[in-house]
Amino acid sequence: MAKTASRTANVYTRIDPETKEQAEAILSQLGIPMSNAIGMFLKQIVLQRGIPFDIKLPTAKPAAIGGLTKEQIDGEIQKGMDDIAAGRVVSADEVETEMRRLYGI
Repeated sequence: MAKTASRTANVYTRIDPETKEQAEAILSQLGIPMSNAIGMFLKQIVLQRGIPFDIKLPTAKPAAIGGLTKEQIDGEIQKGMDDIAAGRVVSADEVETEMRRLYGI
């Protein structure tokens, strides 16, 4: 059986040290060298004909009331009162449906 030489190409990139360390720690637990993980990523780009995952902004989460100041709470209540006065209201069912869609809750 004839041996074929394995051909490789170098890829150089810069990344912040914290991200690199975190990724290396996870990959180490998986037993995957960083170079193999990058190779797998690039192969998936070829197979998927694009980035192999969704690239989008994270969904905004509703603010926890404990993280708001009194002024912020008063402002939010005032916005609600203004909406009611202007007739911008929806049913509780519509609110629940939208909360499930937007926030998965």
